[in-house]
Amino acid sequence: MKPFVYESRAQRVLFGAGTLAQVAAEVEALGARKALVLCTPPQRAQAEQVADLLGERAAGVFDGAVMHVPMAAAREARAVAQRLGADCAVAVGGGSTIGLGKAIALDSGLPILAVPTTYAGSEMTPIYGLTDEGVKRTGRDPRVLPRTVIYDPQLSLGLPVGLSMVSGINAMAHAAEGLYADDANPVTQLMAEEGLAALGRALPAIHADSGDQQARADALYGAWLCGAVLGSVAMALHHKLCHTLGGSFNLPHAETHTIVLPHALAYNAPAAPVAMARIARALGAENAPRALHELARRHGAPVALKEIGLREEDLDRACALAMQNQYPNPRPLEAAALRRLLQNAYEGMPPSA
Repeated sequence: MKPFVYESRAQRVLFGAGTLAQVAAEVEALGARKALVLCTPPQRAQAEQVADLLGERAAGVFDGAVMHVPMAAAREARAVAQRLGADCAVAVGGGSTIGLGKAIALDSGLPILAVPTTYAGSEMTPIYGLTDEGVKRTGRDPRVLPRTVIYDPQLSLGLPVGLSMVSGINAMAHAAEGLYADDANPVTQLMAEEGLAALGRALPAIHADSGDQQARADALYGAWLCGAVLGSVAMALHHKLCHTLGGSFNLPHAETHTIVLPHALAYNAPAAPVAMARIARALGAENAPRALHELARRHGAPVALKEIGLREEDLDRACALAMQNQYPNPRPLEAAALRRLLQNAYEGMPPSA
């Protein structure tokens, strides 16, 4: 076994059906008096339910969370929190809402309580992302890590099947890249394989029956583990490429991850055979990239970038942007090979090295 470093992160996690009822007590445990509840516009009703549970500890609801956390939205949310005297934020939703909470924490230091309703996994990471003038910038800062996370599987019962698929595969991307991360360690590798297995069995079951409560719990459990991997080790080609595509071309986050993941794995497969074997084992498959491509295709998730708004004439620019910053990756970045990867992902072809 090669030497490694594992750094644990202090978080409180409540997991189980009905745990949302404890949100007021958890805000109190943080030492907070007034919590601003964050959400996207479509989740306003869910956020108001949380505000009702908070009672006198609710400062109000801010429903301005949007994809990729534009700087303008972050500034507005910070101003609202300050105006209402909030000393805590409760982020109810997926990666966009939790990302907005992180933007507030980054600037103000306010503690965040996350209530995930999708499988993005952002709630387990100290990673933030802000988009300004068409460029998405990411970073790590311990201040943005949610102090408390409430995982209530009942909250995801209404998540549409299509969104469940792409959200779950987005989470699987965190674990898959964690298995070949430059700073991987045995602890995160165990979490990664277990997270992949949980989502690998949950997503087909949700597709068959969106009300399957055990499948919903399995998916949330898998997202927890995959998110913890993302928060503990560095990501590589897949995540860097998805941030480029999402931030620069305004593509939907989870769908982009779903489409790109099999192709990024195929690119890295020759240089990371042990990781590929572990991914395949977790999914009960022989070939990891193809298994993930088929998981998406069989269950109605998009498999082509052209399906989600990318134009073919943008591929050269996307490749150039992705090549700008070098970072640890099992296989060195090669412009011609990366351009082929993008073309295959654009057309929805099966993944190939």
